[in-house]
Amino acid sequence: MLRAVLLCTSGALLALAGLFTGATGLAQSSTEKIQVQADGTVLVPAETVPLSSNLSAQARAYVTQHLQQMQNPAMIRQDAGVPRFMKPFLARDREMFAVDRQDKKIGGVHVYVYTPRTGVTERNKGRVLINLHGGGFSGCWPACAELESIPLAALMGVKVVSVDYREGPKDRFPAASEDVASVYAELLRQYNPKSIGMYGCSAGGMLTAMSLAWLEAHQLPMPGADGIFCASAGGFGGDAQYIAFPLGEARRPPSAAPGARQLGYLQTADPKDPLVAPMYSQVTLSRFPPTLLITGTRDFAMSGAIETELALHKAGVETELHVWDGLFHGFFYNADVPESRDAWTVMAEFFDRHLAR
Repeated sequence: MLRAVLLCTSGALLALAGLFTGATGLAQSSTEKIQVQADGTVLVPAETVPLSSNLSAQARAYVTQHLQQMQNPAMIRQDAGVPRFMKPFLARDREMFAVDRQDKKIGGVHVYVYTPRTGVTERNKGRVLINLHGGGFSGCWPACAELESIPLAALMGVKVVSVDYREGPKDRFPAASEDVASVYAELLRQYNPKSIGMYGCSAGGMLTAMSLAWLEAHQLPMPGADGIFCASAGGFGGDAQYIAFPLGEARRPPSAAPGARQLGYLQTADPKDPLVAPMYSQVTLSRFPPTLLITGTRDFAMSGAIETELALHKAGVETELHVWDGLFHGFFYNADVPESRDAWTVMAEFFDRHLAR
């Protein structure tokens, strides 16, 4: 069993501690004393929070732009499944990566199939990746599907199938898991399960974990590897909500920990059901294939990602956790940023190591 926890800058290990030092986090701009209540709650006076000193120049500009855009409701609105702030990222992906897209159905489910314009490499002809797009189970198709599929198809030289799974508010759990299982079962007619990888970001990362639990419960073979990005195998919460919402999304943290039940698609689901939150079943987790987790220190899913990695480790699953200092939820959607390119390289190398040929 291998367990790798990788913090992807030299100073990232001190990222949380650095929030309370002027060098890497909170500038001590207030002389007001920090108060600690009887239950351990810490009352922190207003502070000035600079960007992480570990970020590249491109990432510093990117984080600044993201924080400003998240305060502009018009930039978050979706036009035909494309959030407006993502439009430049999509345009750049199409310029940078030579990938063709097919619109088709697999197992009766609508999908996009991405292939390198130069063809799938000889090394990857027997392999395929399944992408489950982000979007809170309520949108971002096709934008998130494109941004999560195009770079990896091009950089790895592999076929990527992105699933247009059913979402809320119209549909509820387990509709999306059923759709993923239908696509997967059809791909099994052509591919060895150990040559199939599955991954997603945000809701897609959650759905990756949920789908693996669904496959296990329905006695389908596990894929060769999976990636749970910007997500967890069972809700959010933890310290990250207090760090990530103001520092990563330019808004106040919610009054209650953001959990699965706040997502409309999961409103009627039991949050402790292993098919919804596999983290709560060591038996279910023990069946998972090698798993890659990616997050940032300003990602509201960071605590959940850390807990998922620990739970998988306890269940005997080979894991890698990569954490990028100073970056927010879904940061790798901007392929012009060096940290994003590093994240795509980590993904490609992980799947190349673990998928059978």
